[in-house]
Amino acid sequence: MRQIVLDTETTGLDWRNGDRVIEIGCVEMVNRSLTGRHYHVYVNPGRGIDAEAVAVHGITEEFLADKPRFADVAAEFEDFVRDAELVIHNASFDVGFLNHELSLLGRSTLNSLCGGVIDTLKMAKEQNPGKKASLDALCERYQVDNGHRTLHGALLDAEILAEVYLAMTRGQESLIIALEEPAPGSVEAEAALGERPALAVLRASEEELAAHAVVLQDIAKASKGACLWLPPAEEPTAA
Repeated sequence: MRQIVLDTETTGLDWRNGDRVIEIGCVEMVNRSLTGRHYHVYVNPGRGIDAEAVAVHGITEEFLADKPRFADVAAEFEDFVRDAELVIHNASFDVGFLNHELSLLGRSTLNSLCGGVIDTLKMAKEQNPGKKASLDALCERYQVDNGHRTLHGALLDAEILAEVYLAMTRGQESLIIALEEPAPGSVEAEAALGERPALAVLRASEEELAAHAVVLQDIAKASKGACLWLPPAEEPTAA
């Protein structure tokens, strides 16, 4: 199971108003383990950045002046996330921006490129209704260290979210292991067990059989002949 934990930073809050992606951060997990592989890029949006956005992530137009455009990095981004399940906090925001960037280039959107999206914001609200569900709040709840996070950053936030997601879904490892174990009695299970010893059969002795018969008779007497473990008495036949 390959998953990509993803985050973006943008020029503003709404791609419909012309805002663009300026940073993409991704970290890879396989079978719920971080692989150490990541994808990170800054993108020149070709437009200004809202002051409110700069206050959040600290990325300026001057810093992005010599960075590649999205068209220059689209193929390598697609290669990194292709066929993976995406894990995103507030997925509609990031997916909306990335789909817009891909659509501007006439490329396939994430819906067809990837194997689904998990929204950790939605998951957090379902798990803890009425409680704060921001990434910082989840870090506090699941004791994930985010003390080094003074500003938002796509790669840093993706790394933190990966730890939060694993904490939120802890316990699924046993389910995965159970699904991977061979069924009892299957060829794979027999092979895993190796050659099995012959079963020892212990038969009742004559004394034990006699004692058992006495118990059954006592039950039949107490239940007026309704003992389920004794055959029904045969009706006498006419001469």
